[in-house]
Amino acid sequence: MRTKGKITFWNDQKGYGFITPSAGSKQVFVHIRAFANRNRRPEINHFVTFSQSTDKQGRPCAVRVTLVGDKIPNEIKRNDRFLLITGAALFLVIVGLSVLVTSIPPLILALYLIASLLTFIIYAADKLAAQKGAWRTPESTLHLLSLACGWPGALIAQQTLRHKSKKESFRFVFWLTAFLNCCVFLWLFTPSGAAVLLLAFL
Repeated sequence: MRTKGKITFWNDQKGYGFITPSAGSKQVFVHIRAFANRNRRPEINHFVTFSQSTDKQGRPCAVRVTLVGDKIPNEIKRNDRFLLITGAALFLVIVGLSVLVTSIPPLILALYLIASLLTFIIYAADKLAAQKGAWRTPESTLHLLSLACGWPGALIAQQTLRHKSKKESFRFVFWLTAFLNCCVFLWLFTPSGAAVLLLAFL
Protein backbone atom coordinates (compact mmCIF):
# COMPACT_ATOMS: atom_id res chain seq x y z
CA MET A 1 0.00 0.00 0.00
CA ARG A 2 1.39 3.37 -1.04
CA THR A 3 1.19 6.46 1.15
CA LYS A 4 1.15 10.14 0.20
CA GLY A 5 3.26 12.67 2.03
CA LYS A 6 5.50 15.73 1.87
CA ILE A 7 9.24 16.09 2.42
CA THR A 8 9.53 18.25 5.54
CA PHE A 9 13.29 17.89 6.03
CA TRP A 10 16.02 17.22 3.50
CA ASN A 11 19.83 17.28 3.75
CA ASP A 12 20.93 17.16 0.13
CA GLN A 13 24.62 16.93 1.02
CA LYS A 14 24.13 13.78 3.06
CA GLY A 15 21.29 12.46 0.91
CA TYR A 16 18.60 11.84 3.51
CA GLY A 17 15.58 13.46 5.05
CA PHE A 18 12.11 12.90 6.49
CA ILE A 19 8.65 12.59 4.99
CA THR A 20 5.53 13.65 6.85
CA PRO A 21 2.59 11.48 5.71
CA SER A 22 -0.54 13.34 4.62
CA ALA A 23 -2.56 11.32 7.14
CA GLY A 24 -0.68 13.07 9.91
CA SER A 25 1.26 10.11 11.31
CA LYS A 26 4.89 10.26 12.47
CA GLN A 27 7.68 11.36 10.15
CA VAL A 28 9.36 8.61 8.13
CA PHE A 29 13.08 8.52 7.35
CA VAL A 30 14.01 8.47 3.65
CA HIS A 31 17.37 8.03 1.91
CA ILE A 32 18.22 9.20 -1.58
CA ARG A 33 18.62 5.55 -2.67
CA ALA A 34 14.91 5.02 -2.02
CA PHE A 35 13.89 7.41 -4.82
CA ALA A 36 12.91 5.87 -8.13
CA ASN A 37 14.12 8.83 -10.18
CA ARG A 38 17.67 9.85 -9.27
CA ASN A 39 17.68 12.61 -11.90
CA ARG A 40 15.37 14.81 -9.82
CA ARG A 41 16.78 15.92 -6.48
CA PRO A 42 14.27 15.95 -3.61
CA GLU A 43 13.56 19.25 -1.90
CA ILE A 44 11.63 20.40 1.15
CA ASN A 45 7.88 20.68 0.44
CA HIS A 46 8.04 18.24 -2.47
CA PHE A 47 5.02 15.93 -2.45
CA VAL A 48 5.79 12.22 -2.78
CA THR A 49 4.22 8.79 -2.70
CA PHE A 50 6.02 5.93 -0.99
CA SER A 51 5.79 2.49 0.59
CA GLN A 52 6.74 1.92 4.20
CA SER A 53 9.36 -0.60 5.29
CA THR A 54 12.03 -0.99 7.99
CA ASP A 55 15.79 -0.58 7.87
CA LYS A 56 18.45 -3.01 9.17
CA GLN A 57 17.84 -1.80 12.74
CA GLY A 58 14.09 -2.31 12.43
CA ARG A 59 13.30 1.42 12.23
CA PRO A 60 10.53 2.65 9.88
CA CYS A 61 11.70 4.09 6.58
CA ALA A 62 10.32 4.96 3.17
CA VAL A 63 11.03 2.84 0.08
CA ARG A 64 10.06 3.09 -3.60
CA VAL A 65 9.64 6.84 -3.22
CA THR A 66 8.39 8.81 -6.20
CA LEU A 67 8.07 12.55 -6.51
CA VAL A 68 4.67 13.71 -7.73
CA GLY A 69 4.71 13.53 -11.51
CA ASP A 70 7.22 10.67 -11.69
CA LYS A 71 6.30 7.20 -12.86
CA ILE A 72 5.97 4.53 -10.19
CA PRO A 73 8.64 1.86 -10.78
CA ASN A 74 7.53 -1.56 -11.96
CA GLU A 75 7.24 -4.31 -9.40
CA ILE A 76 5.96 -7.85 -9.34
CA LYS A 77 2.20 -7.77 -8.79
CA ARG A 78 0.39 -10.07 -6.38
CA ASN A 79 -1.04 -12.20 -9.20
CA ASP A 80 2.42 -12.56 -10.73
CA ARG A 81 3.80 -13.67 -7.38
CA PHE A 82 1.10 -16.32 -7.17
CA LEU A 83 1.94 -17.55 -10.67
CA LEU A 84 5.65 -17.77 -9.87
CA ILE A 85 4.98 -19.72 -6.68
CA THR A 86 2.60 -22.00 -8.55
CA GLY A 87 5.22 -22.53 -11.26
CA ALA A 88 7.83 -23.60 -8.71
CA ALA A 89 5.38 -25.99 -7.05
CA LEU A 90 4.28 -27.35 -10.43
CA PHE A 91 7.88 -28.14 -11.35
CA LEU A 92 8.24 -30.21 -8.18
CA VAL A 93 5.01 -32.03 -9.08
CA ILE A 94 6.44 -32.76 -12.55
CA VAL A 95 9.57 -34.20 -10.94
CA GLY A 96 7.37 -36.36 -8.73
CA LEU A 97 5.33 -37.61 -11.70
CA SER A 98 8.55 -38.34 -13.58
CA VAL A 99 9.63 -40.57 -10.72
CA LEU A 100 6.31 -42.45 -10.90
CA VAL A 101 6.06 -42.99 -14.65
CA THR A 102 9.68 -43.03 -15.85
CA SER A 103 13.01 -44.46 -14.76
CA ILE A 104 13.95 -41.30 -12.84
CA PRO A 105 14.99 -42.54 -9.35
CA PRO A 106 13.11 -41.24 -6.25
CA LEU A 107 16.38 -39.81 -4.97
CA ILE A 108 16.12 -37.05 -7.61
CA LEU A 109 12.78 -35.92 -6.15
CA ALA A 110 14.23 -36.10 -2.64
CA LEU A 111 17.17 -33.98 -3.79
CA TYR A 112 14.87 -31.26 -5.15
CA LEU A 113 12.69 -31.25 -2.04
CA ILE A 114 15.58 -31.16 0.43
CA ALA A 115 17.54 -28.57 -1.56
CA SER A 116 14.45 -26.38 -1.94
CA LEU A 117 13.64 -26.55 1.76
CA LEU A 118 17.23 -25.76 2.71
CA THR A 119 17.35 -22.86 0.25
CA PHE A 120 14.08 -21.43 1.59
CA ILE A 121 15.44 -21.56 5.15
CA ILE A 122 18.68 -19.83 4.13
CA TYR A 123 16.72 -17.09 2.31
CA ALA A 124 14.63 -16.54 5.44
CA ALA A 125 17.77 -16.39 7.60
CA ASP A 126 19.39 -13.95 5.18
CA LYS A 127 16.38 -11.63 5.27
CA LEU A 128 16.41 -11.69 9.07
CA ALA A 129 20.15 -10.93 9.03
CA ALA A 130 19.53 -7.99 6.68
CA GLN A 131 16.93 -6.54 9.04
CA LYS A 132 19.25 -6.90 12.04
CA GLY A 133 22.41 -5.78 10.26
CA ALA A 134 24.05 -9.16 10.90
CA TRP A 135 26.29 -11.31 8.69
CA ARG A 136 24.69 -11.92 5.29
CA THR A 137 24.72 -15.02 3.12
CA PRO A 138 26.83 -14.32 0.00
CA GLU A 139 24.82 -14.07 -3.21
CA SER A 140 27.14 -16.64 -4.78
CA THR A 141 26.01 -19.15 -2.14
CA LEU A 142 22.35 -18.46 -2.90
CA HIS A 143 22.98 -18.96 -6.61
CA LEU A 144 24.89 -22.19 -5.98
CA LEU A 145 21.97 -23.54 -3.97
CA SER A 146 19.59 -22.63 -6.79
CA LEU A 147 21.79 -24.39 -9.31
CA ALA A 148 22.00 -27.45 -7.06
CA CYS A 149 18.24 -28.18 -7.36
CA GLY A 150 17.15 -25.55 -4.82
CA TRP A 151 15.75 -23.00 -7.25
CA PRO A 152 12.06 -23.89 -6.62
CA GLY A 153 12.55 -23.13 -2.92
CA ALA A 154 14.47 -19.96 -3.79
CA LEU A 155 11.66 -18.75 -6.06
CA ILE A 156 9.03 -19.44 -3.41
CA ALA A 157 11.16 -17.64 -0.81
CA GLN A 158 11.65 -14.61 -3.06
CA GLN A 159 7.92 -14.19 -3.55
CA THR A 160 6.62 -15.06 -0.07
CA LEU A 161 9.37 -13.35 1.92
CA ARG A 162 9.79 -10.43 -0.52
CA HIS A 163 13.55 -11.04 -0.43
CA LYS A 164 15.97 -10.79 -3.35
CA SER A 165 13.03 -10.19 -5.68
CA LYS A 166 13.86 -6.67 -6.95
CA LYS A 167 17.61 -6.56 -7.64
CA GLU A 168 17.83 -6.99 -11.41
CA SER A 169 21.39 -8.38 -11.50
CA PHE A 170 20.56 -10.99 -8.85
CA ARG A 171 17.34 -12.01 -10.59
CA PHE A 172 19.16 -12.42 -13.90
CA VAL A 173 21.70 -14.82 -12.43
CA PHE A 174 18.96 -16.63 -10.49
CA TRP A 175 16.92 -17.32 -13.62
CA LEU A 176 20.08 -18.44 -15.37
CA THR A 177 20.76 -21.00 -12.62
CA ALA A 178 17.14 -22.19 -12.78
CA PHE A 179 17.36 -22.57 -16.56
CA LEU A 180 20.62 -24.52 -16.36
CA ASN A 181 19.20 -26.81 -13.69
CA CYS A 182 16.09 -27.48 -15.78
CA CYS A 183 18.33 -28.29 -18.76
CA VAL A 184 20.19 -30.87 -16.68
CA PHE A 185 16.89 -32.36 -15.50
CA LEU A 186 15.65 -32.68 -19.08
CA TRP A 187 18.99 -34.20 -20.07
CA LEU A 188 18.27 -37.07 -17.66
CA PHE A 189 15.56 -38.23 -20.08
CA THR A 190 18.04 -38.59 -22.96
CA PRO A 191 19.92 -41.87 -23.59
CA SER A 192 23.19 -40.39 -22.31
CA GLY A 193 21.49 -38.97 -19.22
CA ALA A 194 19.73 -42.24 -18.51
CA ALA A 195 23.07 -44.04 -18.82
CA VAL A 196 24.65 -41.71 -16.26
CA LEU A 197 21.72 -42.29 -13.88
CA LEU A 198 22.06 -46.04 -14.33
CA LEU A 199 25.75 -45.91 -13.45
CA ALA A 200 25.14 -43.57 -10.51
CA PHE A 201 22.48 -45.75 -8.90
CA LEU A 202 23.88 -49.21 -9.56
